[in-house]
Amino acid sequence: MSNFNQDGQREQWGSKVGFILAAAGSAVGLGNLWKFPYMAGKNGGGAFVLVYFIILFLVGFTLMLAEITLGRYTQLNAIGAYRKISKKLSWVGALGVLAGFIILSYYSVVGGWVINYIVKSFTGALNVADAEALGGMFGDLISGTVEPIVYHAAFMLLTMIIVLGGIGGGIERSSKILMPGLFIMIVIIAVRAVTLPGAIEGIKYLLVPDFQTIIKNPGIILDALGQVFFSLSLGMGCMVTYGSYLSKDTNIPESATAIPLIDTGVALLAGLIVLPAVFAFGYEPSAGPGLLFITLPAVFAQMPLGSLFSILFFFLVLFAALSSSISLLEVCVSYVVDEWKMKRKTAVFVIGFAMFCIGIIASLSFGQLSHIKIIGDRNFFDSLDFVASNILLPLGGLLLCIVVGWVWGTDKAVKEASNNGQLEFKLASSWSFLVKWVGPIAISIVFARSFIIPLIKSLFY
Repeated sequence: MSNFNQDGQREQWGSKVGFILAAAGSAVGLGNLWKFPYMAGKNGGGAFVLVYFIILFLVGFTLMLAEITLGRYTQLNAIGAYRKISKKLSWVGALGVLAGFIILSYYSVVGGWVINYIVKSFTGALNVADAEALGGMFGDLISGTVEPIVYHAAFMLLTMIIVLGGIGGGIERSSKILMPGLFIMIVIIAVRAVTLPGAIEGIKYLLVPDFQTIIKNPGIILDALGQVFFSLSLGMGCMVTYGSYLSKDTNIPESATAIPLIDTGVALLAGLIVLPAVFAFGYEPSAGPGLLFITLPAVFAQMPLGSLFSILFFFLVLFAALSSSISLLEVCVSYVVDEWKMKRKTAVFVIGFAMFCIGIIASLSFGQLSHIKIIGDRNFFDSLDFVASNILLPLGGLLLCIVVGWVWGTDKAVKEASNNGQLEFKLASSWSFLVKWVGPIAISIVFARSFIIPLIKSLFY
C-alpha cells in the first residue's frame, strides 16, 4: 500500500469530519490532560484561560491554517512540501520529520505506562488513597527493566496497526472511534468531578479570571504562549502531512478554526476534572506525570465508584495518546513512502521498530541507565524531550511562518486557502499580518525563553 490509489491520485480523507477528528486527535494528547490543568493551576486559573484563548487565535489559528494550506497546496509529505516551495528548503521539513521521530520514540514509553495503569485499574491495584504509596508504585514501574518495555511495545504496536491501514482505512476510521470515545469519557468524568462536595471552588478558580493576576504576573502570557504552541503540535509537520491528503474543495479556514477549538475544549474539560477534584480533596496539582499517575489515582480512590472512574480515565488518556501517536508515525511514514518509494507496510515496520529501540533506552534511563546524563543533568528520556520540545518544534514553527509569509507569500497562500477565491476568507488580511509578523515574534519569544536563555545561563553562569 502506498499514499496513492489505483488511479494514481494521492489518497484522500473520506470526509471533512474525518479529517477534523484526525487532525484534532493529533493535537489532543497527554499535554491537554495534565499540562493544561497544571499550567492553569500555577497561573491563576481563569486568568491563564483568558490569555490562552487570546493567544490561541493570534498564534494557534495562524500556524494551523499555514500548515494545512501548505500541505494541501503541495500534496506532499513535510519534506516534499517545503522543497516544492524552494529546493533549498527541504531541510525545514526534515526538522519536522525528525521531531516527530524523536517525540514518538519516548512518547510511546509514556503510552506504555498508561496501558499498565489501565490493567492496574481493572485489578484494583490503584484503589489506594495514599499518594505516597502511589508514588512508590509509579516509581517502581518506570524504573523497572522488563515491564515498562513490554507495555511500551504494546503501545507502539497499537500505533503501527492503525497507521498500517493508511489514511482512510486506518487513521480516519480509528479517529472516528477514538475522538468521540474520548469526548464521551471526558464529559462523564468531568460531570462527576464538578459534582464532588467542595468542587465549586475549583470551578471558580478555573473559569473566573482575576485581571489583577495578569497584571501582577506577566509571565502568564509566556506560559500561555508556550502551552498553545506545544498543545497544538505545531512545527512538526503533522498538519502539513494531514493537509496533503485534503481534496481541493475542502474549506481550510473552517477546519483550521475547528481543530484548535476542539483541542482547547478537551483541555478545558481536563481542567474541570483535575482542579475541582484536587480542590475537593485538598491536593495541589503537580507538574509532569505525577498528576496523571499519582495525584488523580489518589482522588479516584476516595470517590464513590472510584475504580470505574479510574478505568474510564486511563482509557481516556490512552485514546488521547494514540490519537497523537498515529499522526507522529504518519509524518515519518508519509515521507519514506513518498520519497523512498517504500511500501507502507515496510515503512511502518522499519520506522516503528527503530522508534521502539530508541524508546527502550529512554525507558531504561529511569532505571538501569539513570546514571547516564546526556544534556546537562538530563537523562536520555528528558534529553530527547528537551531537543524536540525546546529546539525542533519552536524552530519549525518559526521557519513555517517565514516560508509561508515571506518565501511562498501570503497572496498565494490565501489563494489556496480560499480555493482560488471560491470561498469567502474574511480574515485573509488579518491572517496575512499574523503569519508574517505576530507569529514569528511570538515564537521567537518562546524559543528564546525555552532554549536560548537557558543555554546562555548554562554557559556563562
